[in-house]
Amino acid sequence: MNLRQIKETCLYMRDLEQARAFYHGLLGLPVIHYVPDKHIFFRAGPSVLLCFNPDDSRLKTSPPGHFSEGKYHFAFEIPAHEYEEHKRQLRARGIVITDEVTWANGMQSVYFEDPAGNVLELVPEGVWE
Repeated sequence: MNLRQIKETCLYMRDLEQARAFYHGLLGLPVIHYVPDKHIFFRAGPSVLLCFNPDDSRLKTSPPGHFSEGKYHFAFEIPAHEYEEHKRQLRARGIVITDEVTWANGMQSVYFEDPAGNVLELVPEGVWE
């Protein structure tokens, strides 16, 4: 097998307009597909962020039904030299930074939440190397 990357990440949010306002309006991710009350998909570099309404997606037969409850976590990668600017932009857009971690390699990452309470992170390129 030649698995090269995670292409899609999926969140479950009942309020898809709130998802659009946050991910598109505040974070600037382009919307690539939207069906009200069902799902909205965003482009994030070479990846796709899928937001499904779990009340709808649990009933699907194809693709298979899927749903979940709780707080998910994923990270957006950013250029290392833009880390401080990204933190500034989060604050300027009213997004509360909930934590900042310094890793063993000395690099930092910052945590914040979306309107559904999912835990998001900004990680500088190279943090895992």
